[in-house]
Amino acid sequence: MADRQTKYVFVTGGVLSGLGKGIAAASLGTILKARGFLINIQKCDPYLNTDAGTLNPAEHGEVFVTADGAETDLDLGHYERFIDRELDRKSSLMNGRIYAGVIAAERAGKYLGKTVQIIPHVTTEIQRRILATGRGHDVHIVEIGGTVGDYESLAFLEAIRQFKRQVGAENVLYMHLVYLPYLEASKELKTKPAQNTLRDLRAAGISPDVVIARCERPVNQQILDKLMLFSDVEKGGIVPLPTAPTVYEVPLMLEESGLGYFVSKRLGLPKRKPKLREWSNLVAVIKQPDEPVVRIGVVAKYMDHEDTYTSVFEAVKSAAWANKSRAEIVWIDAEKLEDDENLSLLDGLDGIVVPGGFGARGVEGKIRAAAYAMRQNKPYLGLCLGMQTAVIAVARQALGTNEVNSSEIDPKVKHPVIALMADQADVTDKGGTMRLGDYPCVLDKASLSYRIYGSHRIKERHRHRYEFNNAYRERLSAAGLVLAGLSPDKRLVELVELNRHPFFVASQFHPEFKSRPNRPHPLFDSFIKASLRPAGRLAGAAEVAAR
Repeated sequence: MADRQTKYVFVTGGVLSGLGKGIAAASLGTILKARGFLINIQKCDPYLNTDAGTLNPAEHGEVFVTADGAETDLDLGHYERFIDRELDRKSSLMNGRIYAGVIAAERAGKYLGKTVQIIPHVTTEIQRRILATGRGHDVHIVEIGGTVGDYESLAFLEAIRQFKRQVGAENVLYMHLVYLPYLEASKELKTKPAQNTLRDLRAAGISPDVVIARCERPVNQQILDKLMLFSDVEKGGIVPLPTAPTVYEVPLMLEESGLGYFVSKRLGLPKRKPKLREWSNLVAVIKQPDEPVVRIGVVAKYMDHEDTYTSVFEAVKSAAWANKSRAEIVWIDAEKLEDDENLSLLDGLDGIVVPGGFGARGVEGKIRAAAYAMRQNKPYLGLCLGMQTAVIAVARQALGTNEVNSSEIDPKVKHPVIALMADQADVTDKGGTMRLGDYPCVLDKASLSYRIYGSHRIKERHRHRYEFNNAYRERLSAAGLVLAGLSPDKRLVELVELNRHPFFVASQFHPEFKSRPNRPHPLFDSFIKASLRPAGRLAGAAEVAAR
């Protein structure tokens, strides 16, 4: 495998951010994988951060965690869901890591006294990491974050410009996304912003082989011809991409445009017919009539935009599709639930999800959401912090006091049922210091979770510092809390359930990171099954797992 010649596709964007470069890169990966090629994808971000772990999710979206514990940009979640394979830390490359590597090499004397510069030292380091990540694959797709023209992206653009000299022009393809705004006054799409970004890309020394034209309206041939003229791209390389009803339709749209054939031919790959029947079936299910609808409340603290919980939303939706229904996701502001009068916001929901998060803001509202689900027999799925708030809710009822909390929220609380992990006590750095990535878990064979997974041992991804306080195991178990999953050494509680409840399951880990659009995670699948049943009907664990 290591001897094969990897082909490289570099994906850039212009005009504005948020065009969907990640979806386009993932979709190209999907249609090439459907041809039997071994695909890898990498995201290069221009931020000077070392990784995405300390970025504010309200500004940059969720932090996606890989199996090997890397905290990455949310686009890696798209990559994994689309090409259906686990990526690793090498697939996320930020400017901060590049510069740290270059400075470390300089301090170690590896440049033999040379003046260290952006060119060649930084660009060479970028190329080295791209080559290392792509090695052994048929096609390595590299998305360059930001937009062409950003100052912080210049080194990445120069590095990929030079790349043809490294591996040969026949092994490199450049794909550029542009945006065609529609002017309502004149009833026309405008190409001038696209022309400008194409000029900027050529000024950086890169001539695109493919131009993807994002738009909100149909594109006529005159527009395509104009783009062809200004980009100097062959006819098959100009691809209109109107906004799709679902992002999972994008691979089919690109395939229908002929992009899979064009890229394969341009890179000298064998001509193969794509096997996209399963993907087509998925899209057909997604686009079916909207009945029945299952209303799922997500009790959130980061309310600025949906990207903060992308993987959670996608996991909920894919589970609904698998159960021939549509998920109506209702955002519930956790802070509002701190007022008793606002608990009515939870009425009318079929199920409640409490996702992860950090800090004290909104935590009391999440605890109240868990308590509401307990009282109302409402299906509840807690994720990371959502497990901790569920444990707090159970403990307050069991111990008969509100002096129960996490030591993260209240360091002096009388009953810290959630406490800092022992090996975290002396840690002061924030980035990359939590319990991150895949860890094994052993399930109780008498538990609902065991029946849901159908396995005694599982492996799930983590991102947290605080854990269930073992001093409260016995008391909370006596109150009906089932410790359904433990670490192999039995020191850490990974998964809890409630007895005599339709569905009350909460995990310290993040199952949403392993869910796929055509293969939902078992916990989400069972949660949606429970949510689709008539409200308030008690069911045995075996029934929930079997349906």
